Amino acid sequence: MSLTEQVKRKALELGFDLVGVAPFEPVPELNFYKEWIEAGYAGKMGYLERNADKRCVPHNLEPEAKSVIVCAAVYHTRQPLSTEIREPRRGWISRYAWGDDYHDVLKARLDRLVDFLAEASAEPVRTRVYVDTGPILERVYARYAGIGWFGKNTCIINQQKGSWLFLAEVVTSLELAYDAPPPDRCGTCNRCLEACPTGAILEPYVLDARRCISYLTIELRDAIPVALRPLMGNHVFGCDICQDVCPWNRKAPTTDDPAFQPRPGLVAPDLRELAELSEETFRARFRKSPVKRSKYAGFLRNVAVALGNTRDPEVLPTLERLARHENPLVAEHAQWAVAEIQRVCDYDFSYEGEEWNSTLAE
Repeated sequence: MSLTEQVKRKALELGFDLVGVAPFEPVPELNFYKEWIEAGYAGKMGYLERNADKRCVPHNLEPEAKSVIVCAAVYHTRQPLSTEIREPRRGWISRYAWGDDYHDVLKARLDRLVDFLAEASAEPVRTRVYVDTGPILERVYARYAGIGWFGKNTCIINQQKGSWLFLAEVVTSLELAYDAPPPDRCGTCNRCLEACPTGAILEPYVLDARRCISYLTIELRDAIPVALRPLMGNHVFGCDICQDVCPWNRKAPTTDDPAFQPRPGLVAPDLRELAELSEETFRARFRKSPVKRSKYAGFLRNVAVALGNTRDPEVLPTLERLARHENPLVAEHAQWAVAEIQRVCDYDFSYEGEEWNSTLAE
């Protein structure tokens, strides 16, 4: 059995669902990244621009590297899709964030794979591992490693596993046997473009992150553009819509991996309950969870917008409390939400003690 075959078998034993190998060298897709950055589509994610020279010229990152071992793990679980939730007071946390922080889970597995590689190789090995971190364009290498093709929503799609995939890489000085990229199987389907509520997918394979709900609820630290708030629906952390509607995910397998199973209360959580979280409770609840990336104030900002989008007068007492929040970002979004409900319901609301009084607007 070749070293490449041994490595692949070990990766599957460690809990990965897919594994492939790509050459660590320049490919045409790397040029698109610079164009994407220059167009401003990264928004305020400045870290994506800072190391563009390393992302686009592989050997600026790892001069001695020859191969990239790309591993993928399914995180899809037996739970409803976001498009199946019909209760307006329920929020949505992206399913990738329901379990433990995938960065920690997958890095531990990669470290064990690196140990195996060092033991199995007949020559000295240099390696570096990446789990959605560092200046490496992992989706590009995933494609060339045969993991999947670029979907029109820019996600990697595998014909058998769908797109609910975490990616992780080992960059190594070893020259292994390379896999081939699969063909694009999106065809004429445009369901992801049509379903995106904010129009973030400008055209097939081109995403404007500034309009993406995942960016708005996770990466953006400032105020959410007012024009986009009503389009965000009940999302409080991330978005799954473009994957929910993808035909390749209709029969996508689920995982029983304990690390990726939903923590209590994270599948379609009650928005009013989320709004009552103290900062201490937030930190405890989302310890070792991807959700902590939004920060407490950012999370409450998102909850306020989602509450406003319920168009439900019964959430106004909750929003009134958020409107008096000490953090100006939270307060402003809650005030917007109150005004939004007033506008849609055509009622004037006044808060007295613990009761909301409403009268028809004149």
